[in-house]
Amino acid sequence: MPTASQIAKHREVQNAAKTVLARLASMITADDSEQSIADKAYAMLCESGYADTWYHQCPALVLLGSRSCVSISGSDYQPGDEVVGKANLISVDLSPSHQEYWGDCARSFAVENGRVTTTPQLLEFRNGLCFQQHLHAQMLETVTPKTTFGQLFDWANLRIRQNGFVNLDYRNNVGHSIVTDRDDRQYIHSDNKLELGEISFFSFEPFIRLKGGKWGFKHEGIFYFNEHGRLEEL
Repeated sequence: MPTASQIAKHREVQNAAKTVLARLASMITADDSEQSIADKAYAMLCESGYADTWYHQCPALVLLGSRSCVSISGSDYQPGDEVVGKANLISVDLSPSHQEYWGDCARSFAVENGRVTTTPQLLEFRNGLCFQQHLHAQMLETVTPKTTFGQLFDWANLRIRQNGFVNLDYRNNVGHSIVTDRDDRQYIHSDNKLELGEISFFSFEPFIRLKGGKWGFKHEGIFYFNEHGRLEEL
């Protein structure tokens, strides 16, 4: 279990990422691109005092349009210039850091009529966004400190398949531990027998597409076990 100080410090960084994503929604226009959205997000992170990133010098990884379903490492990522247009799905993954404390937060934004909407009309948008919320809520109620990384992988991927989605992640995982050196991360994949209660924090970030669908949905948060062994989100 992490200390109260660790929780508070990580929460500060994660809250900055959440705030930027919340503000970003109203700033996206039909003329924006991955590059301009990444620039806006990073500028707001800097305004908040978080100019550093732990993720391959990639503080904001933005995917949209023809790259909506592309799974790529931050080490290889270059933002594109394809514009948002009238209808799109934009995924933004922020990775700010301060000293040894990380944020790791991703959201997908549905765009209709050239603006981000929280009540999209397109059924694929509604289904993808709602399933992400449902999956995260279920995970919070299901996982215990004795759950292994591999068991969480199996559980999440079963739910993804049962609900008609596919896992898009290039590593085929759904998250990782939050550490001080990114090379030390433990991944949520099938053969990892480490128990989640043995690490302080982990991210949960399914990247999914409806079978036969066009759009890739991403939603990420950071989680930890409290003193009662209950899972909480930062």
